Amino acid sequence: MFGNMLGDMEERQKEMRQKLAEIMVEGTAQGGAVKVVANANREITDIQIDREKLDWEDVEMVQDLVLDATNKALSAAAAKEAEATQEMVKNMLPPGMGNLGNLFG
Repeated sequence: MFGNMLGDMEERQKEMRQKLAEIMVEGTAQGGAVKVVANANREITDIQIDREKLDWEDVEMVQDLVLDATNKALSAAAAKEAEATQEMVKNMLPPGMGNLGNLFG
């Protein structure tokens, strides 16, 4: 009984990781001068920098903007991951369990 349940759980986790990989979010800094794209697995998939909007002599500022945009993207990815996880848990509950899914979010 539990063996099948655990196998099913592993399959659901794999499906969830695949689903999360398709959900893209972005974080921007300084009006779009730096844009970081991540998926809901919290993997950075792209970084775009608008050279015209930055002062390349101020390396520390550029680094700060990249960090800011990255943190915003990862925060958005974590929120999407939490939403998807909550939905998965809710869908795993047997019928008739009421609002127990609300316990997880």
